[in-house]
Amino acid sequence: MEKNKEFKPFISADKVLPEFTITSILLGILLAVIFGAANAYLGLRVGMTVSASIPAAVISMGVIRIILRKDSILENNLVQTIGSAGESVAAGAIFTLPVIFIWMKKWGQAAPSLFEISIIALCGGILGVLFMIPLRKALIVKEHGVLPYPEGTACAEVLLAGEEGGTKATAVFAGLGISAIYKFIGDGLKIFPSRVHYEISSYKGSAVGMDVLPALIGVGYICGPKISSYMFAGGIIGWIAILPLISLFGGSSVFYPATVPISALGSFELWANYLKYIGAGAVAAGGIISLVKSLPLIVTTFIQAIKDFSGNQSDKKLSRTDKDIPMSIVLILIVLTIIMIGLVPAVPVSFGGAILIALFGFFFATVSSRLVGLVGSSNNPVSGMAIATLLITTMILKATGNIGQKGMLSAIAIGSVICIIAAIAGDTSQDLKTGYIVGSTPYKQQIGELIGVTISALTIGGVLYLLNSAWGYGSAELPAPQATLMKMVVEGVMNGNLPWNLVFIGVGIAVAVEILGIPVLPFAVGLYLPIHLSSAIMVGGIVRLYFEKKKKISKEKRKDAIDRGILYTSGLIAGEGLVGILLAILAIININGKSIGKIIDLSSKISLGNIGALIAFLILVLTLFKFSIWNKDKKQA
Repeated sequence: MEKNKEFKPFISADKVLPEFTITSILLGILLAVIFGAANAYLGLRVGMTVSASIPAAVISMGVIRIILRKDSILENNLVQTIGSAGESVAAGAIFTLPVIFIWMKKWGQAAPSLFEISIIALCGGILGVLFMIPLRKALIVKEHGVLPYPEGTACAEVLLAGEEGGTKATAVFAGLGISAIYKFIGDGLKIFPSRVHYEISSYKGSAVGMDVLPALIGVGYICGPKISSYMFAGGIIGWIAILPLISLFGGSSVFYPATVPISALGSFELWANYLKYIGAGAVAAGGIISLVKSLPLIVTTFIQAIKDFSGNQSDKKLSRTDKDIPMSIVLILIVLTIIMIGLVPAVPVSFGGAILIALFGFFFATVSSRLVGLVGSSNNPVSGMAIATLLITTMILKATGNIGQKGMLSAIAIGSVICIIAAIAGDTSQDLKTGYIVGSTPYKQQIGELIGVTISALTIGGVLYLLNSAWGYGSAELPAPQATLMKMVVEGVMNGNLPWNLVFIGVGIAVAVEILGIPVLPFAVGLYLPIHLSSAIMVGGIVRLYFEKKKKISKEKRKDAIDRGILYTSGLIAGEGLVGILLAILAIININGKSIGKIIDLSSKISLGNIGALIAFLILVLTLFKFSIWNKDKKQA
């Protein structure tokens, strides 16, 4: 708490700079549309999205500082606030809404209208922002220094480096440039694979591997060794213990949801068919445990926020950097959104059901906000939360007689709203963390978030419709892996063949981990996601640990090296994000019937293989040393 009182933002509360301007709004809207469309394709193709906050901030600095020759860090921050909303709406929408397209095609019915898709996305997006507003002081302000919010912190470092220039800017933009080149060579030209995977044949079912990506080093370094190790521990339990155990005892048996003998399944098939359900159960249990532990803080926060009604807390008494959208307006908007959910046919529930959606949404908004504070938005298991939501929702609908096509559509629509709420709440919390560090005005950021989700909701329907018309979901071009899993969950509950034992195994593991005193959420995330992600994140954590424990340099030089490392890894995250968006755009632009992405693919001519990928990754790690602890300028610290 003392740290919070001593914290001073980069732009002090008594200083007013251009922030909510026409330039920042229009540029932010443009980036929201671009990032939303690109991430929708990327997620439907590979099952994951890239965080757009840092790329949006970098692009904003390029336009506002270099092209327009304006010096305004707060404008840049508002641009990334609005722009990143597009990626988050897309992340929530693509995990669930494509299921409706798949079912409609299967049933021989018309696909959902653009209006229906937009309404579902809009309801979820608005509630995601509104739920985060009363939680800002509890999660962002009071826990500053406790919850790292890696992308939010990294985004702030990028903005500050651009503002201050000098060696700080050099570290950030060196990381950005190196990461961009690395990502383009790996995932664009495909000269080496971005995922190294090795099946341990003598220990059937197990596997090791690593996603050799710059952003993962950055997340691990910024999160630090403890959180990285918790995630990695979850990955080890999953891929080195649980998967071999399933393979050992499964033998030639066939267990749902797999349709072939367990002995015929590789590690990835075992993970997709079994470990994902265990991980989803652990994430759901971890979320409930996190909420229970956070209840006193949440209650206190709401009591403080409700004071707006009695007039005990006038906006005039608050500093610029402490002003949120008034709680009275927040509650009115929440009520209006609930009414809209209850009225529109796109979400087929009564007003009671709409209130239930809001309650579940608030729960997952809280969990998501805390989770991204620990492990970052890029590793926020939105699909895991969606699975937990669909399990509960579908069971309730089935118990109340809402079965068949109508019941399944209702479950997906409800799950979509809650999934988007979770995604947007996580993004909003990262953006507010950035604003807290640089000294932005919270209520202006919150209005920017509402603008961003509104524009994104109106455009995501067109993007989903276009992609479905071009290839169709479930095809080789758009496999929609997460949506396919959600479809299986709903159908499994409705048909009575969901593997509940797997879900409860995950719950049991999460409870045991909590009893041991290990933070359950990062562990559960590591259990749910492929070990390839957590192993790469662990590398960044180990480098950070080495810097923290190095004894041959002074305390001042060690701190300087760590700070430079944060700046450089912030650039790594930014560079990969920018090129990830670029590659997603190139993948949907065709020339003579062939996408640009395939045209620039050189893997058939040049391929360095797994060894080349590991060497490239090692060189990338060494660049982190070069621009931090080996940097010659550190003597000037």
